Amino acid sequence: MLLIKMLSKTRRLFLGFDCSTQGLKVTAIDSDLKVVFADALNFDRDLPRYGTDGGVIKRGNVVTSPTKMWLHGLDMLLGRMRKEEFPFQDVRALSGSGQQHGSVYWANGASETLSSSDEDRTLTENFDNAFAIENSPVWMDSSTSKECKELEDALGGALETARITGSAAYERFTGPQICKMARDNENFKNCERISLVSSFFASVFAGKYAPIDFSDGSGMNLLDIHSKMWCKDALRAMYSKGKLENLLGTPAPSHSTVGPIAPYFRKRYGFSESCDVIAWSGDNNCTLAGLGLNRPGDVAV
Repeated sequence: MLLIKMLSKTRRLFLGFDCSTQGLKVTAIDSDLKVVFADALNFDRDLPRYGTDGGVIKRGNVVTSPTKMWLHGLDMLLGRMRKEEFPFQDVRALSGSGQQHGSVYWANGASETLSSSDEDRTLTENFDNAFAIENSPVWMDSSTSKECKELEDALGGALETARITGSAAYERFTGPQICKMARDNENFKNCERISLVSSFFASVFAGKYAPIDFSDGSGMNLLDIHSKMWCKDALRAMYSKGKLENLLGTPAPSHSTVGPIAPYFRKRYGFSESCDVIAWSGDNNCTLAGLGLNRPGDVAV
């Protein structure tokens, strides 16, 4: 843990989070891009109750992570920051990155939980009943070969699928994961919204459903990378029982402002009303952007 004591009450700070497969990190920088705080936790070590190995649970070729474990990790990191008297009131914006290809299935009524969480309870407690499906499929999952073939057949083959969505159908990608989940898990019918790991965290901080950004969305086999809108043929192929676009929301540029931070964080931790939540993206995409190899909002192909 690194904390550099703040000398100015008017200092402007910016928070960045990263939820990888194995852990959760937070870094704070000031207006001069100097790191003033950093901390990290490891899911296996710090949250052993969830029974993960390398941050995941493996059942043959089905690989998932407990969605609540990610929330619990966020509770833990923010709690450490508060204990260290981190000046949340000086934070002007926050954003982050999430492991790519993981999907979160919000339960009916979760939008109300997002907007009206009780500041006297932890996030883990507030969101106890917020998920239609408790464990999130992640990038290591390889159980969707059948769904990948169906997607490519619907779009005219692997090359045409790659032309439209940026890649041939991959088992770990979210489109095939959604298709398999809708077929195999009866609780899918109780799903109100589907997020990626990145938009999941942005939703929690904003207190409302955050959009999937163009860049992370391009790793789903569902986004038309040319129009930067959902490919309707891909959506129908992966979910024929309803309008999948209603569950996914409208994609948005990576640099979009989702909105001000939710009242929960203002009341519990002292964040300012002027703190904005910026749309999160995938971890690999953010790494490329940090190296100057792509621009915010670009699709990752």
